[in-house]
Amino acid sequence: MPSLVTERTESVKAGIVGAGTFAISELVFFLAKEIAINTFSAYNLTPVFLNGELLLQLAIGAVSGFLFGVTYRYIIRDDRNFHLNDGAVLAFGLVRGLALVENNLVLSELGYLIFLIVQSIICFAIARSILDLAISSKFIKPFV
Repeated sequence: MPSLVTERTESVKAGIVGAGTFAISELVFFLAKEIAINTFSAYNLTPVFLNGELLLQLAIGAVSGFLFGVTYRYIIRDDRNFHLNDGAVLAFGLVRGLALVENNLVLSELGYLIFLIVQSIICFAIARSILDLAISSKFIKPFV
């Protein structure tokens, strides 16, 4: 039976992997959005990199990813239940995505609101994939 310190260390490792993966995924979405806006906009906008809003968004994303990583390790344990794995991604993605929608609730921007939800689910799905890879490669030990 693993010690409490070992379990906490593995959880922190899972959290760090989740935080880093989620933050990088968020950054990629941000950069893609900036490129799309500048490419397809009638206005010649200057890209905004590393502004305060982006840094806050990445920090919040990293915290969300950290919590997801720690929780995901406990959810999946040692079994391979894909419904449980997918459910964890969907639950975290919907909660975060719907919270973003709640803060930006303008029904005329329904497409953008759906994009926020899908973006959140995709970021958690990417974090899940990297966590699964880390667990299968024994970098992170599964919860027993």
